[in-house]
This record gives sequence, structure tokens and C-alpha cells, in this order.
Amino acid sequence: MFRRSLVACLLASVGVLAPGADLQTGMKAPGFVATDQNGNQIKLADYLGKSNVVLYFYPKDDTPGCTTEACSLRDGYQAILAGGAVVLGVSADSVGSHSAFAKKYDLPFSILADPEGKVISDYGVKSMLMLGRASRVTFIIDKTGTIRFIVQKVDTAKHDQQVLELLKTI
Repeated sequence: MFRRSLVACLLASVGVLAPGADLQTGMKAPGFVATDQNGNQIKLADYLGKSNVVLYFYPKDDTPGCTTEACSLRDGYQAILAGGAVVLGVSADSVGSHSAFAKKYDLPFSILADPEGKVISDYGVKSMLMLGRASRVTFIIDKTGTIRFIVQKVDTAKHDQQVLELLKTI
């Protein structure tokens, strides 16, 4: 417990994660309900027993790194689906911003609006550098709702490949 708290504090001190970011692999993922770019209510519970979930947090729609990451996941989307997972993106942007972003880049997966920062906070990925924004972190959650992997060193250009390699081990 002390070690986990120390690591979270160290990460927070360099602006990576907000204090309290203590989710670890093997823990149950926090449930959530959020609205996607099409106005649909998406719940983590909808996927329990059915599919693994690639839940990726990113800072802001239509910025260079976030666009590269989203397009990487778009390009690998069919392989990710074949690997037994769905992709859900989360940022603090609005439904309208997500809608424009998804249309512009032909994103086939749901992007969840979290303007109040509840999901971002529940997952402990609030950025200390960009107030109100999420850090770039991906959680891979299995069909039982357990966090299997937390990817903090995201390669935006090859994130689909990072995710696929991890999904092979589930």
C-alpha cells in the first residue's frame, strides 16, 4: 500500500497523474456511464461477460498526438475486434466536439464525453499539467471487469499494435 501511494505521489509530482491514482492491474475497473459522440449512453457494465474493453484516455480532440492515437486505433480496429475487445475513448471534450472529431477522422468506435471529469477522476488519470484534461493512459479491462493492463507509455503512432500485443495474453 505504501509503495503504491509513493508511486502515485511521484507520478503526480511530475504531472503525469493526479493524486489518488491508485488503480492497479488485478483490480476491478470502476463502473461508468457516459455519453458518446452519437448521444448514446455507454456503460462499462454493457460489456461485462461479452467483451474485453480497451478504455483509452486522451487530453483533447483534434490535437496532433490525440489524432495520431485515435487514427492508429481506427486503423487497427478490426484486428482489435477480432482479438475480442471493443475500443472506448474518453476525454473531457463535449459530445459535439467528439462528434466532429469522429466524423473528421472516420472513427468507428465510441468516444465518451466526460466534461465533468468524473470518469477521468475515477480512473485517476486527471492531468496535473492540463487542468480539467485527462492524461494519455489506456486501461485494458477483461470480460469480468478486471483491469488486466495499464499502458502509461503510449506510442500514439502504434497504439493499436501495443493494444493487440496485450490482448493476445488475455
